[in-house]
Amino acid sequence: MKFLAMLCAIMCMSISAQTSDGDNIQNLLVAPPYSDTIMGKKTLVDQTYLLMMQVALKPGQMVPQHMANSHVHIIVLEGNVIIDLAGKDIPAKKGDFVAIAFKTPMNIKNMSKEKATFVIIKSPNPSQMEK
Repeated sequence: MKFLAMLCAIMCMSISAQTSDGDNIQNLLVAPPYSDTIMGKKTLVDQTYLLMMQVALKPGQMVPQHMANSHVHIIVLEGNVIIDLAGKDIPAKKGDFVAIAFKTPMNIKNMSKEKATFVIIKSPNPSQMEK
């Protein structure tokens, strides 16, 4: 639990530092980056030690199959998703925190009838990882 509190504090500081319009707060539940054709996403923090993105999936949309390119953590903000980790389906719902090891084959699907949005935290930034 201490780790999660520390992570949230880091996230809040990083988001505040990255906000370009002068505001110190971004509400991730207001206007998530949904797209009609493909997964929607926006970068929240892009620094050497941390990459944070928000992804939004409408029903039936997915994050395509790929290898985790850093140490990845996902926090589901709204809805339900299925996270496929090396062929094992992990259901994740609002409030769930999922840790994913570097180089794990993965994809994320919204198989529900509701929209879903989540934060992806990568540390360090994939640009700093060995290939």
